[in-house]
Amino acid sequence: MSNHSKNNQTRRGFLKGAGVTAGSAAMLSGLNQSAQAQSSDPVVIGCPAPLTGIVAADGIEFQRGLEMARDEINEMGGILGRPVEVVTVDTESKGDDVVIQAAQRLIDKDNASAIITGYNLETGTALHDVVADAGVIAMHSNTVAVHDELVKSDPDRFWGTIQYDPPETMYGEGFLKFIKDLEDNGEFKRPNNKIAIVTGPGTYSINIANAMNGGAAAFGYEVSLFETVKVPVTDWGPTLAKLRADPPAIIAITHFYTQDQAQFMNQFMTDPTDSLVYLQYGASLAAFRDIAGDNSVGSIYATVIGALQDEIGTGFADAYKGRFGDNASPNGGGQTYQALHAYALAAALAGGAGAPYEEDQNRVVADRLKSLIYRGPMGTMRIRPDTLSAYSYPTETNDPSLGMPHIFSQVHDKAKDGVLIAPSPYERGNFQLPPWMKS
Repeated sequence: MSNHSKNNQTRRGFLKGAGVTAGSAAMLSGLNQSAQAQSSDPVVIGCPAPLTGIVAADGIEFQRGLEMARDEINEMGGILGRPVEVVTVDTESKGDDVVIQAAQRLIDKDNASAIITGYNLETGTALHDVVADAGVIAMHSNTVAVHDELVKSDPDRFWGTIQYDPPETMYGEGFLKFIKDLEDNGEFKRPNNKIAIVTGPGTYSINIANAMNGGAAAFGYEVSLFETVKVPVTDWGPTLAKLRADPPAIIAITHFYTQDQAQFMNQFMTDPTDSLVYLQYGASLAAFRDIAGDNSVGSIYATVIGALQDEIGTGFADAYKGRFGDNASPNGGGQTYQALHAYALAAALAGGAGAPYEEDQNRVVADRLKSLIYRGPMGTMRIRPDTLSAYSYPTETNDPSLGMPHIFSQVHDKAKDGVLIAPSPYERGNFQLPPWMKS
């Protein structure tokens, strides 16, 4: 059997067993059978993504997720009979100017009906004016509060830019609550009341660090170190010297570059302190474990959008790795995968995707998208009407069926994805005291 045939069987098997996702697929398939396409032209989805540069590991997964979703949707008949085509432009891990140029090219040259990406290294609002002027939809997971602020400032102009995960402000409170739950459950006993916070220069990392800094006292913690590192970080020696001189109970690194976090663990483990280590997002990628190896075991990471380890999430992860290899990261690819499936369903319900500058039809698609409660491998995507960001569980809703879970995972085995340890009911394992910590 050819690899292509095996991949098709794997994807079909996942869709058949994917619970609500399969129900959504069946709805899309039914719409395709009962409607006639107005055109046989493809629906072009444009993706500006960092395929090279410092966060290329994520960008490659964003592209893969779109490709997998594209193939599944096309196997079901496309969007009302029109095949989906994905066009990707490399943003080279650069800033606003490159992202804006890439999006403009995708709209004007490639005729993209929608822009779907993960995150880019930009301010978080680079796409907004571009797609507003073109009257198309953009879906991103930049995970930034500035998106919320801009949308609220002019909702009629920014009706079509959707952040399909919660903003980064959820991380600070969520992390401190997670630690408290570990303590309340008797799983962790702090050796002291100190927390060290290390951030990078980006707005995303700084906002999370500031939220932790501002909330620490309410949870009985003193911030013993608050430091911003220059990136990329190859030598963690100066920071580690401060941590070893005044060891905290918790080290929280909100700088999220995967390779920098891996180097931190490699250098930390030469003389570890009696500290719990939290690494913002980057440790969720397989590249972290590849670089850190045994030194990755025991570290904790979190994401407000990540692949669950339930029937739907595991089914997706198995199919994803079956197609792209064991080192592929479902946490990255699952973001754009889920976003494209949600967009396709909304476009079908709206009677078809609009082309660039067909604002009226694209507004109908956006309205359908905003009204969806879509359950995929990353959990439930439900869009807040005021910010056009996804609701977060459990911070913004206590109903797991109405918000995207803020998941905490811990590396238990360097050869495997981290084990999801919170929140309930999604946990699949228990917190383990890191091997370098005293019992």
